[in-house]
Amino acid sequence: MKVDTVWGVYHADGGIMGELRYVIGAVFQGNHCSLCDITHKLAWEKKQMKEMRKDLGIPFNLVHLNEQPEDLLDFTRGMTPIVVGETNTGFVTLATDQELQRCKGSVDDLFSLISSKLE
Repeated sequence: MKVDTVWGVYHADGGIMGELRYVIGAVFQGNHCSLCDITHKLAWEKKQMKEMRKDLGIPFNLVHLNEQPEDLLDFTRGMTPIVVGETNTGFVTLATDQELQRCKGSVDDLFSLISSKLE
């Protein structure tokens, strides 16, 4: 299986209102996104995450629920946060929410997991 693109899909909408809803949910209701915990520190993408995405050798896109292309949305519906690979025959799961949670916010652990699935 050859993965042409990696997609990380957050369990939150993008944009000002989406981000605001996420922050309120996180602060007052204890909700969170395990992919956000890995990729971001406060509201900014971690420097290490940016570098590792760039060095992966294939595109690695991070998108919010409302930013997904339709075919990706159809695949990920009800399974976010998630990391998937796009192949010439469709999408494959590279990291489920449970696997992302086990990374405990570690960019290194995420990339180890993704690399093992890409081999």
